[in-house]
Amino acid sequence: MSGQDWLEKDFYQTLGVSKDADADEIKKAYRKLARRWHPDQNPGDAKAEEKFKEIGEAYAVLSDTEQRKQYDALRAMAGGGARFSAGPGGAGAGQGAGFEDVFSSMFGGGGSGGTRVRYSTNGGGAGFDDILSNLFGGGAPGAASFGGGTGAGFGASGGGSRFGGAQQQGSDLRASTSLSFRQALEGTTVRMSVDGHSMTVRIPAGVRDGQKIRLRGKGGPGTGGAPNGDLVVMITVEAHPIYSRDGDDLRMHLPISYPEAALGAKVVVPLPDGTTVSLKIPAGTASGSVLRVRKHGVKHGRKTGDLLVEVEVAVPESMTGEQKKAVEELAHSLEGWDPRAGLADRARV
Repeated sequence: MSGQDWLEKDFYQTLGVSKDADADEIKKAYRKLARRWHPDQNPGDAKAEEKFKEIGEAYAVLSDTEQRKQYDALRAMAGGGARFSAGPGGAGAGQGAGFEDVFSSMFGGGGSGGTRVRYSTNGGGAGFDDILSNLFGGGAPGAASFGGGTGAGFGASGGGSRFGGAQQQGSDLRASTSLSFRQALEGTTVRMSVDGHSMTVRIPAGVRDGQKIRLRGKGGPGTGGAPNGDLVVMITVEAHPIYSRDGDDLRMHLPISYPEAALGAKVVVPLPDGTTVSLKIPAGTASGSVLRVRKHGVKHGRKTGDLLVEVEVAVPESMTGEQKKAVEELAHSLEGWDPRAGLADRARV
């Protein structure tokens, strides 16, 4: 994608967010769209694959604070937000920020002593794409497009450029991919293709939703012996119907019967990897109690979290006549026990 394309594409519109959206809004919008257009959800649909790449490209820019600032500034200039001039004393001097001053302030130069940039639309100087090419490390933002069997969407960024003589570090590449809850817990490999060159990216166990993984030297090639850029992979983890993550701990709700809660029991609890663990329910366990199963949470490096099981006393939707009679006899035997004793007094405190 050329620099002009970067200017013309409205990443905010792609994600369906406003230009003043905060990071959380952008993340939520991306996750929703990524799930909808993920190639795994739309097998064989070329339109969905292209849409997923566009979403990943937009999120890669808007989720990065510095890239978003550069993008907003360039879009503002394209929309008339800055005036172009030939420099002090030239045509248009004194009528707002000049093209040179805008780029000087964006990329660390001074208003009068920084690097001077010439702009031309008719071949008399550097073209706009050439300017962006120089500024962003040999390629305009988003100069590469990627796709793989896992549905990862990619875009190149200008991050990571180094200026020093003939050497120039390669540009960073940005990628996004969606993992199942189990893949995120156990780690997995993602096959990626870049301009016909494929690579296998190892996603470590225990990655979190929204986490960025930086792979050194996997980005754009450097010039003059300079090192390659990096590959930054943004991770989206799909929600699980049973488990949720709390740091390195896993949480789940476990239905139990009234007799199990009242009398105590040993129950079998399923784990995300398909195995099970035995859990002791102490007699008199109240609904909402949280029981801890140690070392059955998220494995993160050398540390392993716990599984936190919140028990819920389940009530049968229907009962036979015999069962109903047994419950009535139980209720009659418990007439002297008030589970709400003292509740009114505590409510008035």
